[in-house]
Amino acid sequence: MAALRSAVQKSVARSGIASSRRGFASTAPALKAATLKERLAELIPKELENVKAARAEHGKKSFGPVLVDQLYGGMRGLPALIWDGSVLDAEEGIRFRGKTIPEIQEALPKAPGGQEPLPEGLFWLLVTGEIPTAEQVTELSKDWAARAAIPDFVEDIIDRCPPTLHPMSQFSMAVTALNHNSAFAKAYQNGISKKEYWGPTFEDAMDLIAKLPNIAGRIFRNVYGGGKLPAIDPTKDYSHNLATLLGFDDKPGFIELLRLYITIHSDHEGGNVSAHTGKLVGSALSDPFLAFGASLNGLAGPLHGLANQEVLIWLRKMQSKIGENATDEAVKEYVWSTLKGGQVVPGYGHAVLRKTDPRYTAQREFALKHLPDDPLFKLVAQIYNIVPGVLLEAGKAKNPWPNVDAHSGVLLTYYGMDQMNFYTVLFGVSRAFGVASQLIWDRALGAPLERPKSYSTEAIKKIFANKSA
Repeated sequence: MAALRSAVQKSVARSGIASSRRGFASTAPALKAATLKERLAELIPKELENVKAARAEHGKKSFGPVLVDQLYGGMRGLPALIWDGSVLDAEEGIRFRGKTIPEIQEALPKAPGGQEPLPEGLFWLLVTGEIPTAEQVTELSKDWAARAAIPDFVEDIIDRCPPTLHPMSQFSMAVTALNHNSAFAKAYQNGISKKEYWGPTFEDAMDLIAKLPNIAGRIFRNVYGGGKLPAIDPTKDYSHNLATLLGFDDKPGFIELLRLYITIHSDHEGGNVSAHTGKLVGSALSDPFLAFGASLNGLAGPLHGLANQEVLIWLRKMQSKIGENATDEAVKEYVWSTLKGGQVVPGYGHAVLRKTDPRYTAQREFALKHLPDDPLFKLVAQIYNIVPGVLLEAGKAKNPWPNVDAHSGVLLTYYGMDQMNFYTVLFGVSRAFGVASQLIWDRALGAPLERPKSYSTEAIKKIFANKSA
């Protein structure tokens, strides 16, 4: 890292730009000509000091009580992780490095003629805490395009999968197999210093994100048809290339949707299953490919990434039962029948949020702009006005408002992607941005192996046996 820092300083001296180390509160990079890795090398020493100071001042302070119910309740709400990229507030929703979704939609660079933020800019923000320039985003797009090719043996693994194997299973297998060429695994075997762990982790994280479109595109075409996989275009942005590989590059609206989709699905603080799994596995010094492969297996569950598929199934069942353009009363009656049948209304409620998910709102605004007359969107909008009241009346939810899953499937379907089993793969491509950026910082800051304490039910009983209530 010392050599890299020296190179950065020489570059700065040549350009006449004064070297500075600005914290994560800044909104523009101090070194506009720096690459992402060079800028990260500048930020790490200051953040190490920030962490050291925070632990010195606050390390021995209590951070809230732990209730026995939290142990039995999946650690819900238990403060137990450091996650730098985003924080989720129950009332306000998600903030990426302190910025709301509307703020990043406004601030992040766009593609020429586009209106939605480029995910490349969001990744830069997650890693540095800074809004990148258009030039920096363009260079990041080119870097990912240059890294996009996947090894022949990984292509062979995907091609040998039967089309009946779930796309998420294929996705996880392919990502895990990329471990074969892991820069971090090789450096660790060669005895790299702990202080330098972040460098090869960064390279693996960049390779991981870069190769996901080729993997996703190959799986999609193998399972659903679509002919030979086209080549990555180094002049196009990440989302445009992904749309091309999926066979949707002839639909500008779909490309714009992917830019929004990847951005808002990228990170949702560290406690959700996919993010936490990636951090946990990474804490064992498993490389980013192994860590993110584990993340994908968690994301595949119906209580996590598979939820948007369940929403679409429920909507289509409703349409088949009550028809299109149904009355509010008919929709309300169907919602009640769902609840009385012992089922939940998919897409409503959230483990943390206590208001409408800002990610839902962003997608709703996209729909109002691009597909206001779509029958399925009209139904989603109609449900939005009905379901919260029903859930409150039924006493079924602390949060009766929609989450991100209530809307995403409708948008994808509008543009012709009605292959619901593939939706979670798109979610997985997005979630790599948040998991990868945190893995880089965990290695840079020397995050330890995660090892929380567990108790048996009998042990809990003994602890409280002789204590008053």
